[in-house]
Amino acid sequence: MSMYLCSIASGSSGNCIYVGSDNANIIIDAGISGKKIETGLNSIGLKTSEIDGIFITHEHSDHVKGIGVLARRYGIPIYATKNTSDAILNASALGKIPEGLVHIIESNVDLKIKDLTIHPYNTPHDAADPVCYTIKNHNKKIGIATDLGNYNDYIIEKLRDSNMLFIEANHDVKMLQVGSYPYFLKQRILGEHGHLSNEMSGQLISKLVNDNLEQIVLGHLSNENNFEELAFQSVQLEINSHSDYIASDLNMFVASRSESSRRIAI
Repeated sequence: MSMYLCSIASGSSGNCIYVGSDNANIIIDAGISGKKIETGLNSIGLKTSEIDGIFITHEHSDHVKGIGVLARRYGIPIYATKNTSDAILNASALGKIPEGLVHIIESNVDLKIKDLTIHPYNTPHDAADPVCYTIKNHNKKIGIATDLGNYNDYIIEKLRDSNMLFIEANHDVKMLQVGSYPYFLKQRILGEHGHLSNEMSGQLISKLVNDNLEQIVLGHLSNENNFEELAFQSVQLEINSHSDYIASDLNMFVASRSESSRRIAI
C-alpha cells in the first residue's frame, strides 16, 4: 500500500498539505483560497469534493482562511482540538461554518479516516491549542512538524520511524535579526513558541533520519527571512554534523510558498 503527499502551499502566506492513500484523501490546514486548493488538488488528479477531512493544526489565518469556503461549498468535515475549534468558530472573517461539520479531536488520540490513522500531538506555538500530525497507512508513516518554536523528546518520539518527514525550516536567524520585522515580532518568532530556524530544523531531522526514511520535505519558509537554497544547505550541514548519514544521499527538497509540489509516493 502506498501513501502520498503533496505540498499545495507552505509558508507565512498560507499553508495546505495533501496526504492520502489509494482509498483516503485528507488535507492538513486550509490557509489559502478554495480556488488555489482546488488547483493544487487538480494538479495531482483529485477534486476538492474527494477530500475526506480537513485537519487543522491551529487557528492562525495562514492555516485556516480557506476552511469556511470549503465547508460551505463541499461539506467537508473539519477536525480540530476543542480550543482551536472554538477559536475558528469565533473568527468572523471565516464566515459561517455549517453546524455539525466541526469534529473535536484530542492530542495523543488516534483517529481513523478509512485506511489512514491520524495521530495529533501537541506542539509549542503561540496559539490556543496547537497540534501537528503523523499519518499512518499499514506499515508506512508520514511525520509532519510545522509551527513550533522548539522540539523535545516527546516530539522526537512522535516523529520517530517516519518514512517521510515534512519539517518546518522557517528562518535564518541572522536574516531575521537584521531584517525589517519589529522587535516584538522577531522575539516571537525566535521564542520557545515561535518557529524553527534552519539550524533547529536540521538538528531535529538529524535525530529522525533512519534507513527507511524515503523523503524529507522542508516547509513553512519565511518570505522575508529565508530562501530555499539557504534552508536546504543549512539543513544539509546540520545532518552531516549531527547524524551518521550523508545529507546528499537523502531525498530532500524545499516546498514552495505558492506552487504545488509533485505528488510524492512512499
